[in-house]
Amino acid sequence: MKVKTLGTFIVAVAVVLIVGPLAMFFASIRIKADTNKITLPSIDDVPAECWAKLARKKIFFGHQSVGYNIIDGITDIINERGYIQLNVAEAREPAAFDRPIFAHSQVGRNTDPISKIESFRNIMDAGVGNKVDIAFFKFCYVDMMRDSDPQEIFGSYSAAMEDLKGRYPETTFLHVTVPVCSVPKGAKKNLKQSVKRLIGRPGILDDNLVRQNYNALLNDAYSKTEPVFDLALIESIRPGGFRCYAAKGDEKAFVMAPEDTEDGGHLNGRGRKKIAAQLLIILAQIANER
Repeated sequence: MKVKTLGTFIVAVAVVLIVGPLAMFFASIRIKADTNKITLPSIDDVPAECWAKLARKKIFFGHQSVGYNIIDGITDIINERGYIQLNVAEAREPAAFDRPIFAHSQVGRNTDPISKIESFRNIMDAGVGNKVDIAFFKFCYVDMMRDSDPQEIFGSYSAAMEDLKGRYPETTFLHVTVPVCSVPKGAKKNLKQSVKRLIGRPGILDDNLVRQNYNALLNDAYSKTEPVFDLALIESIRPGGFRCYAAKGDEKAFVMAPEDTEDGGHLNGRGRKKIAAQLLIILAQIANER
């Protein structure tokens, strides 16, 4: 028997042996609706003067791939609403902030959250921190996995932010929760996720629980005194206003609404506009208060 054929045979046998247990396993982690309805604010309810103030601000947003989804959503909204005028551009050099701008740029490396903290700090220290009105960056979902230490990562994040706030007191730093993922759709994808569990690789429920722990630390530290964009919460809200979650036994982790993604991690057309709208609302609020 050839090696490739043997490998296929082994996988087939493994599937037969675990189909029964997997059916029970996935019955317990299907997406469910939370009982508390959340009504998100409407972008059309923001006063025109707030958009005018936001258009005069200098903003920096550090991100990776999901961030590009959000930027695309912002562009969608600007194209649909002529009263929102923002100069959106990919830039990080200090000269770009000589005029009002919504600048964005990649920061750090995916799967390495500390590199993103340091990259953001370096951009601020390169001259952007003295010019920008609002600055923030976001982690990607791949930065926070089952084997991550949310307390350690948050300790590094909060230390860096306290340092930056002390040295750039005129800048408002917006804090962003870590995005979450969705439970895979379909039996084939469910089977793949369960096999990963059985061989010790992270599963979506495990990863989202770690992200949820980090987000709780961030919200506890900042939500009462500083602006927080709760990306994870907004991602989890379905069209009817209820948050969705996955559960296994007593474990409960909120997940991205399946309507907002095609691959379980990135934002589709609907999802990117939903997230972008809520981000623009909080930025307009910050601009109005400065």
